[in-house]
Amino acid sequence: MALLLTLARGAVTGVGKRPSPRAALPDVRLTEPGVRIDAGRVAAYARVCGYPVPADGGDTVPAPLPLTYPHILGFPLAARIMAARGFPLPLMGLVHTSVDIVAGTPLTTADRPELAVHAAELRPHRRGTEVVMVTEALLGGETVWTDRSTYLARHRVDEAQAAAAEPPAPSEPLPVTGTWRLPADLGRRHARVSGDYNPIHLHPVTARPLGFPRAIVHGMWTVARCAAETPGATRITADFRKPVLLPSTVEYAARGERFEVRSRAGLHMTGLTES
Repeated sequence: MALLLTLARGAVTGVGKRPSPRAALPDVRLTEPGVRIDAGRVAAYARVCGYPVPADGGDTVPAPLPLTYPHILGFPLAARIMAARGFPLPLMGLVHTSVDIVAGTPLTTADRPELAVHAAELRPHRRGTEVVMVTEALLGGETVWTDRSTYLARHRVDEAQAAAAEPPAPSEPLPVTGTWRLPADLGRRHARVSGDYNPIHLHPVTARPLGFPRAIVHGMWTVARCAAETPGATRITADFRKPVLLPSTVEYAARGERFEVRSRAGLHMTGLTES
């Protein structure tokens, strides 16, 4: 409920903002100590994202967290920063453009990590302005998990910025190892387990005013689904190339550390995993 109120506040505070990479970024670091991890919520998240559903054995055999799950725990803090009136980008309509997650000590449902989130920088993008949000999980004062995510506020840019080169596509397509059929309600299902109710993910009616013909899948769902294909991975990096409209059918392709998500619409995501 608190996160929904934060998102609603962000919809209001975002009105009238004029995004720019030259804007001032507030020097704010939000923390939450001793975060309790609900095993039932972890299992629900795992089901939606394609991870094996963990069997929690209680205090003796606590369930390991999916690699991407601490992002879900830290998102309310990130949303509070981005929903503030002094934050230069409007929260509603932000598009996830990249992510780099690194896990050190594995986290489990028995852990009570401290979470810390801050906005690291603003930078120009050929379609607007990006912000880099950093989320950390700490145990005993030491960082054991880190996420650097970029979010894009789309707006008109000058010709020079618009002409910035798009990252080159891989020279050779990777071999397809799976086909995923994504239902129209996947954005709503992921919102229920993640708390991210950005309207671009929920329904065509709420996505169209923000520039999308239909709802698009959460970037973090796609990352999580790819991470689930590599059990034991301790790092995943991904660049989102093209939004995945819902419903849709996509292909997962991988060789070694590299992976891709693509469809008839083109290349949606490229990335790397490390173990």
